Amino acid sequence: MSPQPSMSSSHSLHSSYSSVSSPTAPSTASSTAAGALEKGAIGTGDLVFFVVAAAAPLTVMAGVAPVAIGMAGQAAPLGYLISGLLLIVFAAGFTAMSRYVRNAGAFYAYIGRGLGRAVGVGSAYVALLAYNAIEVGLLAVFGWFTESGFHELTGVRVSWWVWALSGLAAIGALGYLKVTLSAKVLGVALALEVLVLLVFEAGVFAHGGGPDGPRLGALSPEHLANAGVGGMFVLAVGAFIGFEATAIYAEEVRRPERSVPRATYIAVGFLALFYTFTVWTIINAFGADRVQAVANGAGGTDMVFTATERFAGAWAADAMHLLVISSAFAAVLAFHNGATRYFYALGREGLLPRRLGTVTAGTRSPAAAVLLQSALGLAGVLATIATGADPYAVTFLWTNGTGILGIMIMQALAALAVYGFFRRDRRGLPAWRVVAAPLLAGAGLAVLIVLVCRNLGLLTGASAGINAALLVPLPLAFAAGLAVALRIRRRDPQRYALLTTVDAERG
Repeated sequence: MSPQPSMSSSHSLHSSYSSVSSPTAPSTASSTAAGALEKGAIGTGDLVFFVVAAAAPLTVMAGVAPVAIGMAGQAAPLGYLISGLLLIVFAAGFTAMSRYVRNAGAFYAYIGRGLGRAVGVGSAYVALLAYNAIEVGLLAVFGWFTESGFHELTGVRVSWWVWALSGLAAIGALGYLKVTLSAKVLGVALALEVLVLLVFEAGVFAHGGGPDGPRLGALSPEHLANAGVGGMFVLAVGAFIGFEATAIYAEEVRRPERSVPRATYIAVGFLALFYTFTVWTIINAFGADRVQAVANGAGGTDMVFTATERFAGAWAADAMHLLVISSAFAAVLAFHNGATRYFYALGREGLLPRRLGTVTAGTRSPAAAVLLQSALGLAGVLATIATGADPYAVTFLWTNGTGILGIMIMQALAALAVYGFFRRDRRGLPAWRVVAAPLLAGAGLAVLIVLVCRNLGLLTGASAGINAALLVPLPLAFAAGLAVALRIRRRDPQRYALLTTVDAERG
């Protein structure tokens, strides 16, 4: 089973190897000051918008949650709650380390400082692969949603790739401009998609909470014995992907020592509670004893739109169809900005062509990284067109399978890195925060990674061979990064020692 919601109801990285092998390239923090991102441009609210918009709550709830319900039935709300709680535990150590490491490479810098620079560089290459894979998939599904929505409203069908390329042009322009403009766009899109889900929820409870009334029993842990829970966790964990953005933007944040922890807890906490309550409401809307059959039946992937029309009115369902489009656009924009900052961070340190580590004089945006990222998005769309692949069932689901797993692996490594960073000196922080929490989060993420690998076919709908092929690029990317780091260590130990330290606060 694969989640397929219906809307009806150039530049080459090859030069990086010559760049990284150059022992004469400077790599000091001071040398980058003139090319630094804009300081103090982002506040706590902006960070929250970047994180929650990347998660695309409306797309997750209307497009993916029905599939999770079809797999796990009444256990679905707990799947989202447990995933959120695990990531809040992870955030305890993650935010503690954010006091001492502020780098646009985020997990790269964290892992490099806690587990060694070579491991950090390997994880950075995995990050680039994961972020680009997710952006390409989201770009394709944005075009797919828009094609269906525009046809439904006007009767005119414009191919998905026209919308995808138009969206990419707009996203590239926003990425080139000041980062605060992207934050404003994300804030508006996020407010509207959350609002329409609240309208749906209010409608359900205004009509007595569904045919059987509110059923708190749907939140009972006994439902976790359901056979489909393993597959459901693939979707539930994926719903939180993107909260690393709080660290990615740390160099551009006002008072990062306060803003990064605050935004992380607000974003993850909000998503955990909002997802759990919304999925529980969907279950109540159809009846706890019947909802799984509805989700697995004809039109099951449209069940949120159907319930919205029934309980809140046709106008709300129409608005939801339109806002799914803006939700997908916001998610692409958030991942595009995140990926460009990885390119910027690695270019700045010479792990990719140094041109990527520069910014424009006017907007202080990483223009070269934006152009490269846009080119990669274009390549993904063109590849989908050339192969005739389905933009949703293939491009979106397959790339997100690789991307979600890649980010989960980085999260697990980052959890271990927190422990490694504070192992000898806790810097006055409590042991539960920098020892117990990261180790617990790392163990939990490891379990979920195994679940994702074993149940990847439930997300991709592909054969075992294709699923294996989707996993292979991750260790290859890590090995490539590891090889680059070890080469630098052998040829230029002084330069190697400076990796991950650019714009880092030493504690």
